[in-house]
Amino acid sequence: MAEKKTEIKTEMKPETAKQEPVFSKAAILGFQKYAGRRDLLSVLLEEKDYTLAEADRLIDAFMEGGKK
Repeated sequence: MAEKKTEIKTEMKPETAKQEPVFSKAAILGFQKYAGRRDLLSVLLEEKDYTLAEADRLIDAFMEGGKK
C-alpha cells in the first residue's frame, strides 16, 4: 500500500506548476524592459519562445563574453 502512495505522490508533482511564461522573439523585443537592448536581442534571439530569465541570461553571457 505504501508503494501506491509513492506513485500517487510522484504523479502529483507536475513540472508545469512553477513554469515561467514564455514569449516570442517579437514580444520580447517589444517590452520596455529591453528597450536599450533591442538591437542585441534581435541578433541573439532565434525565432522561438523564451522566458524572460532566458533572455536575461543570453544578454549577460554576451556582455561577459569579452571580459576575461
